[in-house]
Amino acid sequence: MTDRLPEGLYCAEQVRAMDRYAIEHMKVPGIVLMQRAGRAAFCVLRHHWPEAKSIAVLCGGGNNGGDGYILARYALDEGLAVTVFALSPPDRLQGDALLAWESYRAAKGEVTETLPITLEGFDVVVDALLGTGLDREVAGKYAQAISHINAFSGGVLAIDIPSGLHADTGAILGHAVEADASVTFIGLKRGLFTGEGPACAGKIWYADLEVAEAIPAGGKPAAWLLSYRNLLPPRRRTAHKGHFGHVLVVGGEVGFTGAARMAAEAALRVGAGLVSVATRKSHAAYLNLGRPEIMAHGVETPEELERLLQRATVAAIGPGLGQSEWAKSLLRSVLASSLPLVVDADALNLLAQVPAKRENWILTPHPGEAARLLGSTSAAVQKDRFAALAGLIERYGGVSVLKGAGTLIGTGGQIPWVCALGNPGMASGGMGDVLTGVLAGLMAQGLKPLEAARMGVSLHAAAADAAAAKGERGMLASDLLPWLYRLLNR
Repeated sequence: MTDRLPEGLYCAEQVRAMDRYAIEHMKVPGIVLMQRAGRAAFCVLRHHWPEAKSIAVLCGGGNNGGDGYILARYALDEGLAVTVFALSPPDRLQGDALLAWESYRAAKGEVTETLPITLEGFDVVVDALLGTGLDREVAGKYAQAISHINAFSGGVLAIDIPSGLHADTGAILGHAVEADASVTFIGLKRGLFTGEGPACAGKIWYADLEVAEAIPAGGKPAAWLLSYRNLLPPRRRTAHKGHFGHVLVVGGEVGFTGAARMAAEAALRVGAGLVSVATRKSHAAYLNLGRPEIMAHGVETPEELERLLQRATVAAIGPGLGQSEWAKSLLRSVLASSLPLVVDADALNLLAQVPAKRENWILTPHPGEAARLLGSTSAAVQKDRFAALAGLIERYGGVSVLKGAGTLIGTGGQIPWVCALGNPGMASGGMGDVLTGVLAGLMAQGLKPLEAARMGVSLHAAAADAAAAKGERGMLASDLLPWLYRLLNR
């Protein structure tokens, strides 16, 4: 049992294949796997809540419930006061789950089939209601039980996956448990790390149940868990600014100069040799006050922009761009160039109106922008973020970065990546503009779009986590800028 998570993420059916392999080929009895799962879950409970004296375990009718009965048995053996609330009559259990209940009953454990009005009075509640096979909305007594758990003011532990969370997509199926910690087994479920997964799962722990040999039986991972790695080579002592590219940021409509400024400074902070901004003439002279390293140019026509494009290595368009005729004309010029691109914000909204496809760009939509690019809705995007990512790649080519909790990164023919870094303090204006600058700055230094996306998204999120050490609420996008510089050079 560990909080150091492997890179591979899997769909529920893949994990079931691993489970079958362990039982049929490794000859590990199912009840032994269940005992190991229950023991691992109990260890997590004691780690998070070492002072807990009383626990409630809510058990469903399948193997997830069986894991709960095993945990309850271990808790009894440790002298805790345990009450199991069975949502499925124990005498109707089958297979290993039945054996688990019989073991708990033999230890004189208490079981009630009636949900209490409240779970208050317990120190910890354990969710062992519904497992990874759930594919329809939760209703009836299970929905009621989940509501009881979410109203509980103490600690909540979910076994394998929070009940009501779709294991493959991270969508909530009507109702889902919001746990403080989750312990998952054999293979990491990809739905834990994106969509509503991070909000429901809390701190994620992993136990391979001593059957790591079974993991290849699930096939290739359905996604990779992204961690921050610096992919840039060391700089030679003879390096000069011309070796590290020239980023051109296009944007900054009247009233939105800050977006272009933050993108430009982020590109500088990740090491771009030169950074220019093409913006409205009315404020170009003031945009770089306080950051004189940025070269600001007033641009009102495509012809004026063309001269800047000829000198650039990479263009980033969208921060503060707006959707005026000025914005549309600049976007047409940028798209007509052969430069590698980062496309964000209103440039994405304009692109949705006249779709184009190319391979040397990174698109960075949030769910609303993704919905417009796909002719869909934000709710549909969030219901299956992996499907939305695949749709973006198919329609627009290149690399897509679908932002949000558990940002997804993908390109054609590649297994997608999921970034589990970052925090709710990033829910403020300008965060996407900083990311745009980071991605453009990394591409300017020679990284290919997918490399830049993987490194840039993880660096951006890691910087946000470092900046949030003093608190998430009130964190500003510009608070990330010094951390980009520090993390990049560690």
